[in-house]
Amino acid sequence: MNHETFTPFHLHDRRIIVTGATSGLGLATALACARMGAQVLGIGRNPERLASSLQQLKSMSDKPHEMLQADLTLERDRERLVAHIGGPVHGVVHSAGISRLSPVRMISEQHLREVQAINVDAPMLLTQALLKRNLISADGSLVFLSSIAAHIGVPGVAAYSGTKAALIAMVRCLAMEVVKRRIRANCLSPALVETPLLEATATVVGSMEKERGNYPLGFGKPEDVANAAVFLLSDASRWITGTTLVMDGGLTVS
Repeated sequence: MNHETFTPFHLHDRRIIVTGATSGLGLATALACARMGAQVLGIGRNPERLASSLQQLKSMSDKPHEMLQADLTLERDRERLVAHIGGPVHGVVHSAGISRLSPVRMISEQHLREVQAINVDAPMLLTQALLKRNLISADGSLVFLSSIAAHIGVPGVAAYSGTKAALIAMVRCLAMEVVKRRIRANCLSPALVETPLLEATATVVGSMEKERGNYPLGFGKPEDVANAAVFLLSDASRWITGTTLVMDGGLTVS
C-alpha cells in the first residue's frame, strides 16, 4: 500500500466478528467492515436474514465472509461458534441487543432477566470464550454497543439503561485485563438512530418530530455508528482503550 492511498482506518487482512449482523447497526457495521477490507464473520439468529446479509457482504468484496447462526444466550451455541471460528480474529463488535420497554412499577423478573441475558451476559460470555482460547489477536479490538440511555434518564427503559451502563463499567475493567496483549476494549453510546428500533422508541417518547428537535444534528444514521466502529477497530484508534464514545448529535451538549 503506497503512501498516497494509505489510511490508518483500513481493515485489510483482518477477521472481524459482528454480532447482530442481520439488521440495524449490526448489519451497517458488518458492511462497513467489509468495505474497509475485512473478512466479516457475522452472527445472527434468523436464517433468512443471515442469507440476505451474506449476499450484501459478498457484493462488497470477494473475501470469504460468513454468516453464522447462533443464539448467544446459550452456552452450547457460544461453544459451537468459538469452535467453528478456529483461528484468531482481529476484532469483535458486539452489536446484538434488545430494547424492552416498561416503567419500573410494571417491570417483571422475566423482563429483567431477558434484557440482562441478551445485552450483558451474551457479549461478555462470548468475549470470555474467545479470550480463554486466545482467539483475539494481539493488537486486537473489542467494541461494545452501549447507548445514550446509560448516560441520561429516559422514562420506560430502566432495565435497558441499566444493562447498557453495566457494559460501560465492565468494559473499563476488561480493558485493563487485556492491555498486556495490547488488545483494546471500548464502547459506543449512540442516541436515536434511524433503525427499526426507532419505531419502538416512539411508543415511549411520543412524536418523533418533537424528539428530533432535541438533536442539533438530527437523528443518526446506521452508517454513522458503523463508521465509529471501524475507527475503534482500526489502527487509527490504537491509543484508545477503556473509554466510551458518545454519539448523540448534540443531544447532551447543554
